[in-house]
Amino acid sequence: MHLPRPRSLAGQLFAMQVVLIAAVVAGCAIFAYVTGRAHPDETARTQVSAIARAMADSPSVREAIRKPDPTATLQPYAERVRHDTGVDFVTIMTPKGIRWTHPDPRQIGMPFLGRTAPAVHGHTFIETYTGTLGPSVRVVTPVRDNGRITGLISVGITVDRISSQVTRQVKALATAAGAALVLGGLGTFVINARLRRHTHGMNAVELSRIHDYHEATLHAVHEGLLMLDGRRRIALMNDGGRELLGLDDSAVGRPVAALGLPAPLTGALLASEPRIDEVHMTGERVVVVNTRPVVGGEQRGTVITLRDHTELQALSGELDSERGFTQALRSQAHEAANRLHTVVSLIELGRIEQAVDFATAELELAQTLTDRVVGSVGEPVLAALLLGKAAQANERGVELVLAEDSRIDDGVLPATLPARDLVTILGNLIDNAMDAAQGGEGARVTVTALVEAGADGSELLLGVRDTGAGVDPGDMDAVFRRGWSTRGPGRGLGLALVQQTVHRARGTVVLTRGPEGGADFTVRLPLAGAGARP
Repeated sequence: MHLPRPRSLAGQLFAMQVVLIAAVVAGCAIFAYVTGRAHPDETARTQVSAIARAMADSPSVREAIRKPDPTATLQPYAERVRHDTGVDFVTIMTPKGIRWTHPDPRQIGMPFLGRTAPAVHGHTFIETYTGTLGPSVRVVTPVRDNGRITGLISVGITVDRISSQVTRQVKALATAAGAALVLGGLGTFVINARLRRHTHGMNAVELSRIHDYHEATLHAVHEGLLMLDGRRRIALMNDGGRELLGLDDSAVGRPVAALGLPAPLTGALLASEPRIDEVHMTGERVVVVNTRPVVGGEQRGTVITLRDHTELQALSGELDSERGFTQALRSQAHEAANRLHTVVSLIELGRIEQAVDFATAELELAQTLTDRVVGSVGEPVLAALLLGKAAQANERGVELVLAEDSRIDDGVLPATLPARDLVTILGNLIDNAMDAAQGGEGARVTVTALVEAGADGSELLLGVRDTGAGVDPGDMDAVFRRGWSTRGPGRGLGLALVQQTVHRARGTVVLTRGPEGGADFTVRLPLAGAGARP
């Protein structure tokens, strides 16, 4: 048995709004009806009182009362006033209540039905009384002539007339209330139809569940996730996105162009077309960017995913170094076999002394750099890197030299300065230097590695100098930009990684022109709290 699905959020709001509108309209109608019932009575009282007082103050009325036959003058006058003002009767009478005028001429000369005593004593009063025309709201006021009361005037409106006015008002009110209810219901239906489209017909429980899943997913995904609105502002960003781009919570709601990200990365994030697996660099990381516009009749925004490529890029660099080292060892093994065959051949020819001299010279040449590196660089990772790069350099016809003042004892470098970062920095600088020096006469790469003490604490100094053509002064800053290279397409990442790694370690890298005309790179990395975030 399937339980009925709860009404959608739009349907619930529609029902609530219709009930609310009906209640408001009904309340306003009741209030207007009650007010309308009281208003005609009050209006009638004000109207008859004003007419009676105006007639009592009229000189023509006082003059007519003085005549022997007041009815002849007052009856036409009273009827004219009655028709002009819309009241039901205007009665002028003697102080004793004998009528001089009446809408029904047969009632002239008959006594007035109702109280007159207050008016006889000089007071104007209003009452509801049933007379010859039925129940009516009437006023009775005295007519004074030289301070003496010479007559009374009564003006009235029947209750039936007031009721007909109220009935007309109630009908108009009911029509207005019905129209308001219909228009309110129609407007509510249109608004809720739009809401139903936006909420895809889901109810409040389903929307709440989706929101909970949405929040859990954002925090569970380790990759970076950004959502841009139609105005290219960050509408949403998860924890991974903040970490990969180096942003904080204040970035939400700000335009991407105002975040200070590298220009190529900003261009990829703002692109209107999809971007697939593009590699970009931030200040400290290499990220892979994928973007997809959200389009629904109009461009509503962009969904962006970011993957951290930093460690993979570092591992790729290490793998390249290991591959080059392996190739160099293979070449050295081949050369060693050739030399060994030479020694054996010299021995077979009876040239024992020449064989010993040849073998000794080869051993000294191979051992000199090894002894120099091992004696000066106690850090095993750097020592292994230098020996491997020396084999590569020898294979490529480049001499790798360790500067005389180089000195790094084992255990000096803190754990906060990862060995992988040292391999990235020094390995890429040496590779770049070998590329620049290779093919030139007296090709040489000089490496300096030492620990210096300064006022702000000790720091690791790594220097790489080559005998190549050097870098044009105008390109000194551009060499660290990803994609810049003089070796053709597909290159230009090594120096960018060097700068990124140095920046992450809170160090500096400087490029100058060396004494032999080649490039001279100097890297300084703080050793006290290296890599610590401020």
